Amino acid sequence: MAGGMNLFGIFMLQIIVLSLFSLHAEGQGLKVGFYKKSCPQAEVIVSKVISDVMAVAPSLSGPLLRMHFHDCFIRGCDGSVLLDSPTNQSEKFSPPNLSLRGFNIIDRVKLALEKACPDVVSCADIVALVARDVTVATKGPFWEVETGRRDGNVSLFIDPITPVTGLPSFASNISVLKQSWALRGLNTKDLVVLSGGHTIGISHCSSFDSRLYNFTGEGDTDPTMDPNYIARLKLKCKPNDLTTFAELDPGSFKTFDDSYFKLVTKRRGLLQSDAALLDDPETRAYMIQATSEGSTFFKDFGVSMVSMGRIGVLTGSQGEIRKVCTKRN
Repeated sequence: MAGGMNLFGIFMLQIIVLSLFSLHAEGQGLKVGFYKKSCPQAEVIVSKVISDVMAVAPSLSGPLLRMHFHDCFIRGCDGSVLLDSPTNQSEKFSPPNLSLRGFNIIDRVKLALEKACPDVVSCADIVALVARDVTVATKGPFWEVETGRRDGNVSLFIDPITPVTGLPSFASNISVLKQSWALRGLNTKDLVVLSGGHTIGISHCSSFDSRLYNFTGEGDTDPTMDPNYIARLKLKCKPNDLTTFAELDPGSFKTFDDSYFKLVTKRRGLLQSDAALLDDPETRAYMIQATSEGSTFFKDFGVSMVSMGRIGVLTGSQGEIRKVCTKRN
């Protein structure tokens, strides 16, 4: 009976979360060119700042793309991941977000926009536009970004680490990943397509060292990982190494391409959540298609990013337009 109650409790929690996210899951109030009249140069200004940044710090492309994902998956795309806290109790300081970098770049973009059009462009929209522009800067696809989001006022340390509704872990299996995406109104195709964003960026050894040294607690390696790849990673990552990092897409981690899918299908996905994409017929089929001549990955990525950008948005008179992205007005 107790087990039945637990299942019922989980079911009810999912219903509550679904209702919270689906409230604005369709992105009502968002549209392409929202700032056409109020700040005509908005997207040009964002693009110029990002172009300058990428020329000197291309390694920030991965973290800035990931920032949009981390923002949208918690409380929706409302810029809550940007908020500071005097006691380090906002999302930014939660363990899954400690690896995010580039907050100063968002501030730089905001400063340029405030100079041109004070109190007009939201920080949530800046995060969405920056994600598109770093993708383009690394030779990835262009897509039209819907804008019109407003900024949220709530940012809690606990949210990203809350079971079920928090950010999916790098050690998640395919069931957990599919559930996490579904809770936010995204489908299995969106899951595998957006995972393709791992074509740019890095991950710290601590995120995957259990796969190399202690997979089941017996001092073993992950049997689903290519042993040659494990041997190579062991040269780079020693046990309990908290500082060294590895490229998610070795050889082209600063270029947005389809090689991530090629690596994962060869059992060389760095994270368990990457390898998990081989455990589902739909995600596996897409990965194989993404490495073929008729790949639709670039087009699909833009479509899925637009869908993700609609999660839980605040529009109209909701929220606010922050003057500074790190603090409420």
